[in-house]
Amino acid sequence: MSQNLEQYKKIVIAILVGALVFALSLSLFTTQQASLLGLIAFLVTLWTNEGLPLAVVSLLPIVLFPAFSILDTKATALNYSHPIIFLFLGGFLLAIAVEKSNLHIWLTEKILGIFPNTPRGMIFSLVLTSGLLSSILSNTTTTLLLISIALFITDDIKLKMRFALAIAYGASVGGVLTPIGTPPNLILLGIMSDKGIEQIPFFQWIWMLTPLVFVMFVVVGFLLSIGVSKSSLERNTKKEPLNIMQKKVLYIIFGLIVLLLLNAPMKPFYNGLGLSEAGVLLFAGLLLFMPPFNVLDWMEDKHLIPYRIMFLFGAGFSIATAFSGTGLADEVASYLIVMTELSPVLLLFSIAMLITFTTEITSNTALISIMLPVIYSVAEQTGINATLFMMVATICASYAFMLPIATPPNAIAMSSGAVNVKTMMKYGMILNLLGVFFIVMIAEFFWKGVLF
Repeated sequence: MSQNLEQYKKIVIAILVGALVFALSLSLFTTQQASLLGLIAFLVTLWTNEGLPLAVVSLLPIVLFPAFSILDTKATALNYSHPIIFLFLGGFLLAIAVEKSNLHIWLTEKILGIFPNTPRGMIFSLVLTSGLLSSILSNTTTTLLLISIALFITDDIKLKMRFALAIAYGASVGGVLTPIGTPPNLILLGIMSDKGIEQIPFFQWIWMLTPLVFVMFVVVGFLLSIGVSKSSLERNTKKEPLNIMQKKVLYIIFGLIVLLLLNAPMKPFYNGLGLSEAGVLLFAGLLLFMPPFNVLDWMEDKHLIPYRIMFLFGAGFSIATAFSGTGLADEVASYLIVMTELSPVLLLFSIAMLITFTTEITSNTALISIMLPVIYSVAEQTGINATLFMMVATICASYAFMLPIATPPNAIAMSSGAVNVKTMMKYGMILNLLGVFFIVMIAEFFWKGVLF
């Protein structure tokens, strides 16, 4: 009975928060837009206080958005079959195969043999490995490839949490290092091309982003290392050779990485293969059920697939679609014009804060697609530097660390079972604020000199 009362209390709190946000929003937005903000507040509160199971909350948009005339049922439900969900499915099938074959133990030995055999050493090694891989592969793919390693390095649940977050945060931090590392970067270059702005060369981009990425690697590593013991991690000193099943999984992973690297464009030098990354990763996962591999068995392993996280992705994409469909994104962006009365540094901070915290509840790709043209328009009208401000907005769109719906790496860390929303919000808030600070400072004192 007490458990039911506690659950009722959490649901009522979520309803009250949603109603309050709706009431406050009515003075600035239309009833439909205010309803959307209220529903988002309601959902985020339930995700945070765990008043209902994660999967249940994630499916609520299919019911609530049509009920409040935000999106119809079909338009909402389509978001639950987004390609990124199948990319996630393929990657997680690989993670299940790694665990089932005990390949993670062999991989752990290899990593621990290079980096210090301590919790802090492993945190920094996972941040660095995840970040560098994410600069050439997608953040989602990188996190999926590494997450199974993080879960089996230790049995300590607190260390599991820190290791999972190290991979997720490292992927977000490192994804901005190259133009191909994350979709917002490519969107920026596309808009610059459309507007006739001189492109940022590939290696100049890396030169500009290296200081930021290096600083954030250090910040993430130190933050997640606070309070960890200095004791050595337990290791299996007996080195076993790879068995047949482990070799099969390793062959598929190696082939996948090679194919993804060949598929990644490096314009203007190479256009890539043009394959769908989601299709490539899903096919790799499906190969595990086929001969000659036969590593996974559907009847035996289907219960390991985290459907609740797939629903969580669907909820995030539904919110992004609703932001565009209701005109709320454009309405929010219009307030930027008012901000242009601020000094350039304060304006940079304002845009950085707006993008960073808005992308927590909507797709960074959708958000940056809407915001960059608006920022360019504002720059045209007011004389501020369009390239600098669009660059800041683009990088901030990838630096969302607070909520599982903010980025696929965050959601994957949640799917590990070692991370809860409260913990992610605690670390994420700190990283969001530090990320904004370092992005603006580097933009003001370094990018200006490089770009102009």
